[in-house]
Amino acid sequence: MTHPKYKKVLVKLSGEALMGDQGFGISPDMIKYVADEIRSIYDLGIQVALVVGGGNIFRGIAASSYGMDRTAADHMGMLATVINSIALQDALEKKGIQTRVQSAISMHEVAEPYILRRAVRHLEKGRVVIFAAGTGNPYFTTDTAAVLRAQEIHADVFLKATKVDGVYDSDPIKNKNADFLSEITYMNVLERQLNIMDMTAISLAMDNKLPLVVFKLTEKGNMRKVICGEKIGTRITG
Repeated sequence: MTHPKYKKVLVKLSGEALMGDQGFGISPDMIKYVADEIRSIYDLGIQVALVVGGGNIFRGIAASSYGMDRTAADHMGMLATVINSIALQDALEKKGIQTRVQSAISMHEVAEPYILRRAVRHLEKGRVVIFAAGTGNPYFTTDTAAVLRAQEIHADVFLKATKVDGVYDSDPIKNKNADFLSEITYMNVLERQLNIMDMTAISLAMDNKLPLVVFKLTEKGNMRKVICGEKIGTRITG
């Protein structure tokens, strides 16, 4: 059996990761695939926490650009993350993994309120915890919420599962000659304004020396390889 490098991890999934090729909503095949990937690291005996975005359902920043009030738009985005979190909880429990959703916005009928000590206890008992509704505040992205939660639970590493192999010096979709960066510092990301996550999330990770790994979700087995210390994706450290 391959030995994990980390004991406690937080995985950040974009909402877009759940829609597959549909272009909108939640793809049943994709959510099953994501659940399988999470199961592959859960089976290593580590503590796993998750944060899911809501961009497959509603994106607050995009809506505010069309004239909607930013606070209202962000609240709608937070509710979209709750929908994704409940869907992912269902997929994980079908794989035999006990899962709890904790929401930063109170909605007792569908999710637990976010309580740090309770979240830590769930993790210690071998349950996967999904943190929903961002920070509960407008103007903060789910990336920033995920880094915050990773710090609060004292995660060993922050894993950002994306559609690309890792970090490039420019957009690889627009620039075919973009150089892949296997390692980079927080400060370099900030100075070069590389759009891996928003700058607030990177700054928070840098201030607390939280190592970040950006890797491609859709390549089967990548998540487990990262957990076991293989050189997959891009590592961002001090």
